[in-house]
Amino acid sequence: GKPDLTMSINGILAGLVAVTAGCDGFSMVASWVVGFIAGILVVYSVAILDGFQIDDPVGAFSVHGTCGVWGTLAVGLFNVDTGLFTGHGFSQLGLQILGVVVYAVGAIVFAYIAWSILGALSNGIRVEEREEVEGLDISEHGMQAYPDFVTNSN
Repeated sequence: GKPDLTMSINGILAGLVAVTAGCDGFSMVASWVVGFIAGILVVYSVAILDGFQIDDPVGAFSVHGTCGVWGTLAVGLFNVDTGLFTGHGFSQLGLQILGVVVYAVGAIVFAYIAWSILGALSNGIRVEEREEVEGLDISEHGMQAYPDFVTNSN
């Protein structure tokens, strides 16, 4: 078929996100490799999340989460001064792995605590089914955010 514009844009964003972590220490070729791999990873990440029925309609987690982790790990692989592939051993990659794990655990713990508190204070964090179908723009703001986008819900 035809190229998917949103996935093409996500591929571009994925490459930018991944390269950002090590932009000060990547060679030009390493930047291309890291960005190229990120562009591939984002496609598979979106498919995997869809397969698990995780709601991420614009692929934000795949772009920023998956490719952010890849870019962070890529510092330990491709950094010209400390990277494994540039002859400087495993130590930087080990630190990058530790950093990814610590931030992931911290984010999960903090999110669990925050959502638990919010859920307890507001009788749950899910909106009513009517609001889901109608759209939160109407229930929250009293107007349709995209009036030209007609939906038909029965």
